[in-house]
Amino acid sequence: MIDIKRRRGFVQLAILHLLEEGPKHGYQLMKELERRAGGFYSASAGTVYPALQELLEQEMIELLLESEKKIYSLGDKGQSRLNEYSKQKTEDFWDNWQARWEWQNSSEAIQLKETLDLWEDELRKAVKASRKDKEKTVQLTAFIQSITKQLQKENL
Repeated sequence: MIDIKRRRGFVQLAILHLLEEGPKHGYQLMKELERRAGGFYSASAGTVYPALQELLEQEMIELLLESEKKIYSLGDKGQSRLNEYSKQKTEDFWDNWQARWEWQNSSEAIQLKETLDLWEDELRKAVKASRKDKEKTVQLTAFIQSITKQLQKENL
């Protein structure tokens, strides 16, 4: 369960890795992201192009206008970001990329997402019900704190 902003950050990092190999246009980037995910991720223009725009705004990549296509290349700030990443991580980025998308499409991940969605719905109902009853608010807060401590303790 990755929210859009976190997913775009992961996609941005993948784009930087691809551009480190050489300049590419948007469609090439989308196809290469899909290929490296082993078919478990379908890159969309709605994810890739906003990620490219943010990278441009952060001056991590550069835009080259060749013929009628926009070609993107890695900038100095982007290379610095990749250098930072490689110092922090020991696993291969592309192995991690594929493993993440493979897991997100697994039956376990789908079941977990469905369970979390149901839990979020019930939590919203409980929050709404607790607005009118101070004791319910105290009980709900204690319940959430208890679950949080258990998760922290067991590091599930």
